[in-house]
Formats: sequence, C-alpha cells, structure tokens
Amino acid sequence: MATTGGGLADDRALLGRTSTAERVADILRTRIAEGYFPPGTRLSEDGIGGALGVSRNTLREAFRLLTHERLLVHELNRGVFVRVLAVDDVVDIYRIRQLVECAVVHDLGDPPFPLDGLAAAVTEGEHHARAGDWRGVATANIHFHRELVALAGSERTDELMRGVLAELRLAFHVVDDPHALHEPYLARNREILDALRAGERTAAERLLADYLDDSRARLVEAYARSVADGPAPRP
Repeated sequence: MATTGGGLADDRALLGRTSTAERVADILRTRIAEGYFPPGTRLSEDGIGGALGVSRNTLREAFRLLTHERLLVHELNRGVFVRVLAVDDVVDIYRIRQLVECAVVHDLGDPPFPLDGLAAAVTEGEHHARAGDWRGVATANIHFHRELVALAGSERTDELMRGVLAELRLAFHVVDDPHALHEPYLARNREILDALRAGERTAAERLLADYLDDSRARLVEAYARSVADGPAPRP
C-alpha cells in the first residue's frame, strides 16, 4: 500500500524559506535512515508533497537525487520505491565504513577529543535498550557512527557517511531480529567512547576495526537469511 505523509508535516518547518529539492531530499534521507520508510515502500507523491507543502516538480527532483544516492528506485508505471539492497551492497557498505571510520579515528590527533555527541549517542542507545525499543537502539547506533565520523570536522566526510549510513539502515529493516542484531554493540560503543575519553586513540581504532569486522559478518549472515525468505512486499 502506498504511504501517505508518514508524519512529514512535522518536518515542514525545516524547509523554511529554502524549499529546495536538496532540502526535501535531506528530510527524506533522514526519514529513511531512521526507519520511517522501510525497504520496498512506495513513496506517494501526493502524500509526501502535501505533507511538506512542496510542488510535484520539487519532490520529483528530490526523488531523483535520492535515486542517485541508491536509496530509491524508480519502477516504470509503478512509481518510486525505497530500495531493497542486495547482499553484495551490504558488503560494500562495510568496506566503505571500514575505510572512512577507521581513518577518522586514526587521524584524530592529540586528546582531548570533543566527545559530547558521541557520549549522547551511547546514552541514547542504552536508554532504548532498557525500554526494549530495538528500533530505537538501531537509530542510536546510526547516530553513534555519524558522531564518530563528525570528529573529523569534514563536511564532505559527513555528507558521504550520511548516505552510507542511510543505505545501511535499509539492511537493518529487512532483518527479523533487531534485538540479536544490535544488542552486542551497545557495550562496544561504550568501550570505544571510553578509550577515546582516556586519550587512547590507537586502542579505539583497534576496537572499531574489530567491531566493524564482527558487525559485517553478523549483518551479512542475518540479511542473507532474511532476503532468502522472500522479497520485500510490494503494494
């Protein structure tokens, strides 16, 4: 079934006076990354355009931008859908993450590091875990890795990882046991944070590299098993 506005009316204020396709794409990218539009979801031009108060042409340009980022796919005579990843896509996402995230930690320089955002993401994840909200834990984990990359102080790197992590979230939504997928990394996020707080950059880099290796193996196995059970439903 086609989605409606998905609560996007609340985001209309974010557009302000710069109601451009890029800003619309940024809002939709965030919504995809945070799980409001799961893989296989058909995006309704009328519902989303009405919720955000933007023209059909602006929305179509935003869709085009997100299709270029591999978050959406256009199917002839059917509409625009949130992309369903192949297993090879998940492997490639982790290859990029390993290159970028480990390089950021490696190049941090001398402590102390600005860790408030990272600490907030760790606390956020632990809060959701106590509440049994594993979707919330997944979102907090995405926030953790965004904040980690943000330590580089590079807008280009931030932009790259926003897209990569949004794609990663597409894989999360296909896996049928988010508790088992995300719970092991709560403690590991805190270990990385504690190492950075102690100024132990080399130890943090090693923890992160092991973390990403383990996460890739676990997610690829779970994702391959889930997609083997059948394709994401189509409306």
